[in-house]
Amino acid sequence: MTLHLAVALDGAGWHPAAWRAEGARPDRLFTLAYWADLVAEAERGLLDFVTFEDALGLQSTRLNEPDERLDQVRGRLDAVLIASGVAPLTSRIGLVPTTGTTHTEPFHVAIGIASLDHISGGRAGWRPQVSGRPDHAAHFGRRVLPPLDFSDRADPAFTRHVAGLLGEAADAVEVVRRLWDSWEDDAEIRDVATGRFVDREKLHYIDFQGDWFSVKGPSITPRPPQGQPLVTSLAHDRQPYEFAARASDVVYVTPRDREDASAIVEQVREAEAATGRAGPPLKVFADLVVFLETGGAADRKARLDDLDGGEFVSDAHVFTGTPEALAGLLLSWREAGLDGFRLRPGELPRDLVAITRGLVPELRAAGAFRTAYDTGDLRGRLGLPRPANRYATAS
Repeated sequence: MTLHLAVALDGAGWHPAAWRAEGARPDRLFTLAYWADLVAEAERGLLDFVTFEDALGLQSTRLNEPDERLDQVRGRLDAVLIASGVAPLTSRIGLVPTTGTTHTEPFHVAIGIASLDHISGGRAGWRPQVSGRPDHAAHFGRRVLPPLDFSDRADPAFTRHVAGLLGEAADAVEVVRRLWDSWEDDAEIRDVATGRFVDREKLHYIDFQGDWFSVKGPSITPRPPQGQPLVTSLAHDRQPYEFAARASDVVYVTPRDREDASAIVEQVREAEAATGRAGPPLKVFADLVVFLETGGAADRKARLDDLDGGEFVSDAHVFTGTPEALAGLLLSWREAGLDGFRLRPGELPRDLVAITRGLVPELRAAGAFRTAYDTGDLRGRLGLPRPANRYATAS
């Protein structure tokens, strides 16, 4: 069975000192050429898709507020615009940008991701992301968010606040999905003889009324080629698992070992049952930060740690070793019920190249990875059907 493999792209790499490493290109971080080169390399390795990180505030070492560090990368380009820029420069790989749901209007997200799907020919995805930081809210001035105390995640106030953010996010995803369906597939007539470009009967009001949004619709963008672009989410606990079960097609999880992976997959399936999920089960991808080298990967990470002034840790498992060893780990963890992996290169482009030219051949030799792209659309590559249009069925 083919293993699904994605790569998460962020700045100069997931290690905060990666921009200072030999071979890094910090002077190109804010150019389209930088991202185009990375995505082209990922496509050369036949990866399923790439994700692009984003946020509504500057990067920070603190969970709830900005920091004053000047020795780490700060600033980024808009993820949807990066994906749209590299789409015409690639042909097969999926493109999955991140956008916030806490401060971004779902109508804007819907037309942005739908446009990306049209531009890429059916290769778009989306990762909705909540934002609970007060400094992010201050950029918009519409609401005041209380600081979150991450030291006690069992605190009922913390739980309620997270539930509110995820509830808002679930409503946002529902609005986006309905807007994607608000044009039927054959709504565009383009009949020059009669002068009719669209069939108004095949454009639908979504009339969404929820706790967070009131959206009439229809969208201004025709239905995406995939019908519903891939929706993905990152989850670490019960509440985010339930959000993923309600809203997503793919969930990224962060196990520490094979046993933990098995337990997390079970929790995800329990969340699907608890929420009454309909349709295909969630595709479960495990996230790992990787430093890959035939010899000396741990030493390289240690040098980066020294530059940054402390040991790098992550919400995801941090792997240092050879591509062969990583291939063995992925094949072992897959037996826990995982559908694939999203790898976070510690240093770019070095660890991305090690994935595409080191890890991929190892997986291919084990009969666990493709030798060519089999479908052009992202949903089809993951074995997900093209959804029927809810409004066409109703009419």
